[in-house]
Parts: sequence; structure tokens; C-alpha cells
Amino acid sequence: MCGIVGYVGGKDAARIVLDGLRSLEYRGYDSAGIAVLDDGKIELRRAAGKLGNLETVLGASPTTGAAGIGHTRWATHGKPSEINAHPHIDCKRQTVIIHNGIVENYIALRRELRERGHSFASETDTEVIVHLVEEFISAGNSLEESVRRALNRVKGANAVAVMSANEPGKIVVARLGFAGGVVIGFGEDEMFVASDMPAILGHTRQMAFLDNQEMAIITRDSLSCCTLAGDIVEKTPQLVALDAVSAAKGGYKHFMLKEIHEQTRSTTDTIRTRVELQPPNVYLEDIKFSKRDVATFRKVMFIACGTSLHASLVGKFMIEDLARLPVEVDYASEFHYRDPLVDEHTLVVAVTQSGETADTLVSMEAAKKLGAKLVSIVNVVGSQATRMSDAVIYTHAGPEIGVASTKAFTSQLIAIYLLALYLGKAKGTLPDDNLARHLQELAELPQLIGETLTRESECEALADAYFKRQNFLYIGRGINYPIALEGALKLKEISYIHAEGYPAGEMKHGPIALIDEDIPVVAIAPRDKVYDKIISNVKEAKTRRGTVIAVASDGDKDIEGNTDHVLYIPRSSSYLTPVLAVVPLQLLAYHIAVRRGCDVDQPRNLAKSVTVE
Repeated sequence: MCGIVGYVGGKDAARIVLDGLRSLEYRGYDSAGIAVLDDGKIELRRAAGKLGNLETVLGASPTTGAAGIGHTRWATHGKPSEINAHPHIDCKRQTVIIHNGIVENYIALRRELRERGHSFASETDTEVIVHLVEEFISAGNSLEESVRRALNRVKGANAVAVMSANEPGKIVVARLGFAGGVVIGFGEDEMFVASDMPAILGHTRQMAFLDNQEMAIITRDSLSCCTLAGDIVEKTPQLVALDAVSAAKGGYKHFMLKEIHEQTRSTTDTIRTRVELQPPNVYLEDIKFSKRDVATFRKVMFIACGTSLHASLVGKFMIEDLARLPVEVDYASEFHYRDPLVDEHTLVVAVTQSGETADTLVSMEAAKKLGAKLVSIVNVVGSQATRMSDAVIYTHAGPEIGVASTKAFTSQLIAIYLLALYLGKAKGTLPDDNLARHLQELAELPQLIGETLTRESECEALADAYFKRQNFLYIGRGINYPIALEGALKLKEISYIHAEGYPAGEMKHGPIALIDEDIPVVAIAPRDKVYDKIISNVKEAKTRRGTVIAVASDGDKDIEGNTDHVLYIPRSSSYLTPVLAVVPLQLLAYHIAVRRGCDVDQPRNLAKSVTVE
């Protein structure tokens, strides 16, 4: 989660960019920086920590100019520091860049650029882009052509803004994949750029939006757009009528919907810095266990509540398969009231979005007293869970305002998957060739989430058809049965419809008695090793007059004859399918709740952080 702001016009760019960053500080607050084109030179000001630290730097060393770009950062590639803060500058100190996203092939590009004489100042993947742009400018290309050529060499989802002293009064912005939005604002003899509307809403309501694979060249009085392939694109400004709260929602009707759509970016941020494709490796920066430490672990125990418990249940499949360690999953609200079999050979993993969930904290304390090693998977930096733990994996999902968790859940799944890969490598149960395949599939996941989100209209149509139903049954098998639990929970939380999730194999042991024509059955049925089994369960539901909605893999036409509706998701690794499968279930629950007139962001009787037992 990072914030981008840019300005070109006739006013004080530093002040305008800084004000815009203040509106986006919720997206990143461990470092910030701005670059201003001042008297033909790039002036760079950066600081670690919150935006106030950057203001102090600017107060001590002011800069003026009529064009500038700025960035707030939540570190996901390189530790929080001034040197890793954006903007990043090229060797000649003539071109600067700010960036959201992940450069999947940055290691190879960095090596190539170093061999050609480029020096790197930071630990970030971002810096390779500005050096690529420098290469193409040195070959005689314009700034926009250099950016276009550079991005055509980059793999991954990325959004950038670039400025160069060689072409003053111009900012080039581009969007590649689903790394986040790019908003262009139209003023009187001035133009604005931002990653979110709140940053520029105080200056203009006339805006245009870049789509995937598009680039814009902005001056104070002009805008031209093209695709990264070079085809011209016409952009017409739209009048955006938003109040402050709506602006914070990014134009979405509810925070929950915004956060569902942010999952391309939030999952990217969970992955960033932690994956090296060649040679294959997983870096969990706050886990310092040696191979000898990992060898002492005889079992893993997850403790969690609610949605986090469902992520933990998926994690059981991941760790047992990849690291060959036995795994237990326990309700944090129950764990500390019994006498759990935990000792110094147990790795306890606490999963909590807020890091302040009372049940989880009490259980963590109990586990620590019993001698267990304690890892927490947390979204909120500096929360109590992180202070209690021996090690932490931050999900980097960004602030989640909606009470019903969406992007925090998918980021938890990825963090747990990274832990499973880390343990598998450390234990020697995961050979490098297998690890490389898993990491490549993981790097491709944000793009697949983006593809899944483009199918929202199908979920909305189903919501229109079924929002009056009073009961739902969700079923799944294997690693996807926890997704049935999560899908049912989402529907319960925000629509107040009774819904139950079950392992599909348990149908005949009771739940099948509930099925009739009034109960929709939602089946998570991707093409995996238990596909034939879940199809048998689907047929059982159909035989009893149930209406079946399936979540299935792209290209699976066989399932259509056994179901009433199919929501397709892209094919992926069986370990990552749960991340994709939950997205249409989130959207279905959301649109049903909206059709029922419910308060989606603040459902009754629920709180975002449960701080009492």
C-alpha cells in the first residue's frame, strides 16, 4: 500500500504534493519523499517515518518549483529508511520515479544494469525501473518512449509516475496490471496525478482514469494517452461529485467493496520483498529461526478467531503438505481454557488482523508460558501481538475499514503460504525446483485476482436472484472447505442471512436433511484432486431439489450440467485456489447485503477489533 501524488502547473509543487500525500498517509506511513524540478535540477527530499518527518526536512531545506511528484510508503521491499524511500533517482540525477507494485524480474534486471555500469543506492525493486528509463533516454528516446520501453521489459503489476530534468514541465504516468489506480486531475492551467482521488479532490473534480496497459503524458495544459503498445487512447475528463467520506472510499459505495477490489494491490504488497525467483528463496524478514531451530519443531499450532481461523485451516493443508509437520488449529477463545499439549518443540502461529484481539492475546501468553516459539501473522504494525511474539509476518494489507474482513483474509492466506514454503525449505522437504514453481505461481496471483474481480457483474446478478432467501449452505473439500466456512461467515456477517459452511463429505452426516428447493447450495469445486468427490456432493444436492451455485475453474464445462449457476475463477495452483475462490463469495455476500438494505461496513453487533473475551 503506497500513495502517489504528482503536480505540474504554475504553483508551489512541493506544497501541493505534500498536501496530497497527507490525504493518502493512511496508505503508507513508514517513509515519504518528494522530488521537485527546481531551476532545471531535480531536488529530492525524503525521510523515514511519518509524513511529519518529511515536513521537517522540507522546513530545513525548502525547494520550490512548478512540477513535482511525491510518495508515501509502507515498506514491503527493503526496510523503512530514507535511502529506500521514494522517489528514486537515476545515476545522472536527472530522472526520478515513484512506484506502486512489484517488479517480479528485478533481480535479473538489476544484475544486467549493474553489468552495464549502473549503481544502485537502495534495496528496492523500484530502482531498476528508473535505471531502465535512464538507459533508453541515453539512447536518444523521449521520456515517454523511454518509460514505455522500460515497462515493456518489466514483469508484474506496476503503477509509476516519472519526471525528468531533460523534459521539464512533464510527468509521465503508467499503469501495468492491477497494481492500483492512476487518477489524472484537470485544473486551470495545471494538472494533477494521484493513486487515489482524495489526494487531488481539493483542487479539481474533473478527472480521468488510466486503465491497465495505459500511459499518460501530462503537462500543465495538456494530456495525451496511449497504450504501452503505442496505440493512441482518448481520455475525456469526468465530473466526480464526491464528499470527503466518499472520496476516502475511492468512489466505491462502501469500504467493503473498495477493499475487495484492493486485493490485487494488497496481495502484491504481501508478496513483495519476500520472494526471489532465481535462485528460489523465501525471505521473511522478521523470522530469525535457523535450520536447527526449525528441526526442533515437532508440530505447528494455529490459534485464531473468526476469519483468521479460516485462514489458519487453509494453512493446515499448506504446512502439512509442504513442510511435513503435523498441524492443529484451535479457537483462541477455547485454547487457554484447557490444558493444551504445547511445549518448546511447538511452533504456535497466532493469526490476527488487528493484533489486539483479546482471545488471541490471552492464548498467545498461555502458549509462551508453556515454552512454545511464537509467530504472529498481523496486519497492524506495532500492535500488542507483535510485541509478544518471537517473530512476526506482517501481511501489509493496508488499513481495512469494513468490519467484515476481505483483503486482510487473502493477505493472511498468502502470509501463511509463505511460512509453509519457508518451513519446507528449512526442513528440506521442498526441493528448489518445486519451490521455484510455487514462487512463480505466487508471483502471478495478483493478476489472477484482478481477472476474477472483472467478473463482479455475475455475482451481482446472482445476488438479485437470491437475496430474499433465508438460508444458504456452503460446501467444499480439502483445502477449500475452509473457504466454504468463510463464504458462509461473510454472508452471515453482513446480510443477516443464516448460512452454514461444511466439509462436503459431511453432507450425508446431517446437513443434507436441510436441502430443499428453498436453500441455495454454494459449492467450491475447482479442478483439483478431489474434484470428482465434490461433484458427487453437488449431485446429491441436486437430487434433493437443491439449487446449486458452483465456484469452478475456467474451462470446466462439465460442471454446468450438474449445477444451476457457475462462477468461474482462473486456474491456479491448488494452494492458491482458495485465494481466488473466496473473491466471488465476498462479492456475492456484498451484493446480497446491499440488495437487502443492510449496513455493509458496520453490521449490527460486530466490531472491527474484538478487545474483550
